[in-house]
Amino acid sequence: MTRETIRVGLGPRSYDIVIGPGALAEAGARITALGRGKRVIVVADARVAGLHGAALEASLAAAGITAETLTVPPGEATKSMAVLADLLDRILALGVERRTLLVALGGGVVGDLAGFAAATALRGLDFVQIPTTLLAQVDSSVGGKTGVNSKHGKNLIGAFHQPLLVLADTALLATLPARELRAGYAEVAKYGALGDADFFAWLEEHGPTLLAGDGDAMIRAVKRSCEMKAEIVGQDEREAAQRALLNLGHTFGHALEAETGYGDALLHGEAVAIGMVMAFDLSVRLGLCPAADRDRLARHLEAVGLPTRPARDRAWSVGALLHHMTRDKKVKDGRMTFILVRGIGQAFVTSEVPAEPVAAVLADAIAA
Repeated sequence: MTRETIRVGLGPRSYDIVIGPGALAEAGARITALGRGKRVIVVADARVAGLHGAALEASLAAAGITAETLTVPPGEATKSMAVLADLLDRILALGVERRTLLVALGGGVVGDLAGFAAATALRGLDFVQIPTTLLAQVDSSVGGKTGVNSKHGKNLIGAFHQPLLVLADTALLATLPARELRAGYAEVAKYGALGDADFFAWLEEHGPTLLAGDGDAMIRAVKRSCEMKAEIVGQDEREAAQRALLNLGHTFGHALEAETGYGDALLHGEAVAIGMVMAFDLSVRLGLCPAADRDRLARHLEAVGLPTRPARDRAWSVGALLHHMTRDKKVKDGRMTFILVRGIGQAFVTSEVPAEPVAAVLADAIAA
């Protein structure tokens, strides 16, 4: 089987990302190789547990590892303090020790929640990420960001807690609904848009076939995305500077998510797609980026079925969206931080953005 391995270089916290079909079946052997004992607690949402839980438990059992599975409800609403408190209580009720390993089996919601539980239970348990969505495989499972949402905004409560291992089994993506697969693809396109123009051009050619089931193209896309994230995280683990580049489209996107209540009306990747177009539009208005590059990005996202403007069936408010943006965790000294671009593959971080063009971008987007 095709297998790719990317190393996230963080000194004593370094770890591998293993990419390719069949990685789930190797979980037991690879976890055994970590030398962290013979007991794990698997955290999964109910849907993923039904799809892939038995295969994971069989792999663990074959390696002599005892596993207990705890399930949580699916959906973004699960990333809450209430669900976290309940999960921690159930973990502690199992009599865990500091050598007990947590395994996050699922998408970004489960990875963020289980990772935060691992960071806080007994003041820190080791954990492994087994992401089952495209979005999680290329983004949220890598880099150690864990946490939950607050009524004040997305991902405002959490911790940096790196996994020991990430197993990205691309064969599991076949069970994803088409909409979720497309939403994950937005994060793939983000990597090309922020720092690799050649990769973006490759995606323009291969993105539709990748989403249609081209396994080799999927492996290449996941690998390149993880390579880029691993390089940036290795340079800036705690987002003091350049790691913020990974948030291209997120300042706008998180505001859209907050306004829709973090539900199925707008998936995270869909919000990021819209937010990227807004970030490019803001860059054009500031004279930083050619309009042709903004249009090129929008055409590609539309070609793979992603939204590029907020839905017209909702009464959006510029003021409400700006309010959400001021609650973003990247705000510094009261000023919003933006990831802007000089073109495809040329992103940069700045807090020097006047308020007027930001409001104009929002107004035009919701009026389109």
